[in-house]
Amino acid sequence: MTQFLKTTQIAIHGARTLPRRYYVAPEIFAEEFERIFTQRWLCVGRADRIANPGDYVLQPVGNESIIVLRDRSGGVRAYYNVCRHRGTRLCEEASGRFSETIQCPYHAWTYALDGRLIGAPSSGEIEGFTKADYPLHRVAVEQWEGFLFINLAEEPEPFASAYARLLGRFSRFNLPALAVARTLEYEVRANWKLLFQNYSECYHCGPVHPPLAKLTPPTSGENDLVDGPFTGGFMVINEGHQSLTMSGRSCGLMVGDLPKEDLNRVYYYAIFPNMLLSLHPDYVMFHTLWPEAPDRTRIFCSWLFNPDSLTDPACNPDDGIEFWDMTNRQDWHICEQSQLGVQSRAYEPGPYSKRESLSVQFDREVLRALGHRAPVT
Repeated sequence: MTQFLKTTQIAIHGARTLPRRYYVAPEIFAEEFERIFTQRWLCVGRADRIANPGDYVLQPVGNESIIVLRDRSGGVRAYYNVCRHRGTRLCEEASGRFSETIQCPYHAWTYALDGRLIGAPSSGEIEGFTKADYPLHRVAVEQWEGFLFINLAEEPEPFASAYARLLGRFSRFNLPALAVARTLEYEVRANWKLLFQNYSECYHCGPVHPPLAKLTPPTSGENDLVDGPFTGGFMVINEGHQSLTMSGRSCGLMVGDLPKEDLNRVYYYAIFPNMLLSLHPDYVMFHTLWPEAPDRTRIFCSWLFNPDSLTDPACNPDDGIEFWDMTNRQDWHICEQSQLGVQSRAYEPGPYSKRESLSVQFDREVLRALGHRAPVT
């Protein structure tokens, strides 16, 4: 929802929207999966999803299934949901708790939570067989600000390097200590890139989001991240309002030790390739996006609050949640209309305005990740 930076314009050089094939072609979608979603760090939600030793969640990534778990020592690990015997999926339930081990339901090959194969019935009959040769296939996993990230690459870029521009940037918002009040799931009939592009500009806010535009001027604010995989900045809350809620009032306690200037700002950051982070004075909202087809994306949206806001009768988290559920649905609807339009043979790339400069940057990041040149239009 952020605008163009007032003090340092981003050069967009007559940029146009992407050609039709980037939104409809199965081969482009497959290439995005291989070059982006198996190579970049993906947010899989909050670390408290696996709060206790043995807790796990399954995270689909395209056709892959990843087990993310907390081991007996409290560490976080991730594995492909694939038995080393015949490849059978080890887990079916989306979440749960392992007692001590992970056992394949097919032939009972059994693994410790650290991935070691510790039981393989009748394997003594297999010539040269050694259990140590058959651990679960690992997936890189990291934690940042209370969030979990996985990376399916064989040699992933170190998280500290990939996320260097974000490390420490949001410490004042006290993100690790916040509690999830609610998570909503949406299935949107639109390409994942349309959703990122929409989030990255407020050019559309007047016609699409009148209640939002009433609370925060669509042309307000500045961007502080304007290139690379992470972009965004802040918008200003109108005088007389305290937060983005149905009532316009704060719906929770302050999330952290915020400076005065943050009390009337909302920060929006697009974190390539699957996370959107929105920071308000009284709550934080984040989305994770999971492409399922060229024209379909599954989205999870969660709202984080100061834990005391969830028990204080003076707080009303639903006031903020209902506001953004309404706004989300407005966004999803207009993005679905965009998808229907770009699928038409009549669609041609159109010119971006200066108020869409972060959408231009997003397109550039996609093309860079795919190794494609900017299309000639």
